[in-house]
Amino acid sequence: MKRPLAYITAAWSGNRNTDTKQAAQYCRAVYEAGFSPVCPLLYLPLFLNDAIPEEHKSGIDMSRDLLRRSHVVVVCGDGMNEDMKNDIAIAGRLNITATTLDGILTVKGQGRAKNNA
Repeated sequence: MKRPLAYITAAWSGNRNTDTKQAAQYCRAVYEAGFSPVCPLLYLPLFLNDAIPEEHKSGIDMSRDLLRRSHVVVVCGDGMNEDMKNDIAIAGRLNITATTLDGILTVKGQGRAKNNA
C-alpha cells in the first residue's frame, strides 16, 4: 500500500532533545493513521548548521520542497508560531490540505470522536 506523504509542522520549543522526541511521537501517530510522515526537524539538523546563514536558508528551502511534495500538512501540538503559519499558507496556495493531528486521527477512527460515536 502506497501511503500519502504527510508533512509534520509544529511550534518546536528549541530544545533539540524535547523536540526530537515530540516529533518522533507525532510521526508515529501519523504513520499509524496510514500516512508516510515527513518531518525535516528529525533529519536536517543532522547535517545542516542552522547558525550558518546559507545552511539555514538551505534548510528552509529543503523543508518547503518537501512540503510541496506532500499530500497533506499535519499541524501538531498546542501552540502556533510564524513557521507553522507559513507552512499552512504555502499549503493553501498549493491546494494541499492542512489539518490537525487530532483531525487525522479522528478521520482514521483513532481519535477522540471515536468515543463519541
